[in-house]
Amino acid sequence: MPGLKKTSQTDWSRVKQDAASDVPIAYDPETDLYDPNDPAQVADFFSSAKVVRKPGRPKAATTKVPIAIRLSPDVVEYFKATGAGWQSRIDAALHEWMSGHPLKRA
Repeated sequence: MPGLKKTSQTDWSRVKQDAASDVPIAYDPETDLYDPNDPAQVADFFSSAKVVRKPGRPKAATTKVPIAIRLSPDVVEYFKATGAGWQSRIDAALHEWMSGHPLKRA
């Protein structure tokens, strides 16, 4: 699947071992919302749970076209060093260049 990491740092043998054991999950009634060892409390908790999604990036007025482009390493390093949103800054730089170089059509 695209976007998934090819390597995992999860210790799957430990996960399987823990899942197969009957050791109770640690529970502190002072801090935990429900007892994870009590199926009725688990069902009650999740039946009233609400999914809350973090707000994503606002939708752009125009949709950008995904492409593959080859850039010089120093250009990529420069823009990446400016932090998150570096690809949008490359797009803005190209828009600025376009404004000074109008397209001449025959």
